[in-house]
Amino acid sequence: MLLHLLLLALHLLAAAFWVGGMAAMHFAARSAAVAVLEPPARLTFLSAALTRFFRGVQAALAALFLSGLAMFFLHAGFADAHWRVYAMFGVAVVMAGLFDHACKRVLPALQQAVTSCDWKAGAACVARIRRVVTINIGLGVAVFVIATVGRVVG
Repeated sequence: MLLHLLLLALHLLAAAFWVGGMAAMHFAARSAAVAVLEPPARLTFLSAALTRFFRGVQAALAALFLSGLAMFFLHAGFADAHWRVYAMFGVAVVMAGLFDHACKRVLPALQQAVTSCDWKAGAACVARIRRVVTINIGLGVAVFVIATVGRVVG
């Protein structure tokens, strides 16, 4: 029981960091940067902030998948798992794939654009990351709903 509670706490903290962090970056940091910074400073700031945030998300993803799988095998395994476990896992895989694309393809392109002072390319990269983040915020909210409402609806 204690192990389950520790795993669940780790799982929830990692999910809150990832989804909450995306919301903070999307609705607060980026919006503030657009409001007060010129493109060179804005893109340099966003590149640095996203680089740091993405490192944190990588750790959160590892914690999410390890704790989730540990709880899965600790309690039910495949035969007795509730539908919401499969739904959460499926959505998490999609979210992780989108993040992986942004982290391994788009963020390096943004960093290169900033290094070479190509502000137009940098802005395009930020727009691509923003689209991924928007989708992942929606999917993350869906996972929270599945996790909570799924307990009630059976």
